[in-house]
Amino acid sequence: MTARILIVDDHDVVRQGLRTFLAERPDWEVCGEARNGQEAVEAAATLKPDLILLDITMPGISGLEAASRIRALGTPTRILIFTMHESPRIAIDVSEAGAHGFVQKSQASRDLILAVERLLAGDTFFGQGADSTPQAEQPAEPSAKAKAAPKSNTSFYQTVCFA
Repeated sequence: MTARILIVDDHDVVRQGLRTFLAERPDWEVCGEARNGQEAVEAAATLKPDLILLDITMPGISGLEAASRIRALGTPTRILIFTMHESPRIAIDVSEAGAHGFVQKSQASRDLILAVERLLAGDTFFGQGADSTPQAEQPAEPSAKAKAAPKSNTSFYQTVCFA
């Protein structure tokens, strides 16, 4: 079964790069995009994606507020925050918003695919060494499915910057 993913970021180039990066997995489909938190809430209600990849800092309502509103919809959608913020408090803020994990943009080439895979499997992902999260998650070994997936020679940032 194909997992449906909604991408939310206010920068076109980031959304395009994420779409390209995620498209390398044939079992994942980008079902929609949104440019801000309000559009994210509306798209989540309409599209009912399996996972939302959600930026924090956007015009209007923040990604954290959008995550809270999406969780209030009562759908089983998993929420992964994708952020440039590297605050020690980020894991707590993400957890309190009801999201299931986060990936720092600076670590995307290392963590993004694993984080999406883990969230789709019903787990959480709070970044490499994110000790401030209640779960104190550490990334698990990639599943057999991830190991069998085609490997890309293109990093996330090569995709975003040169797509």
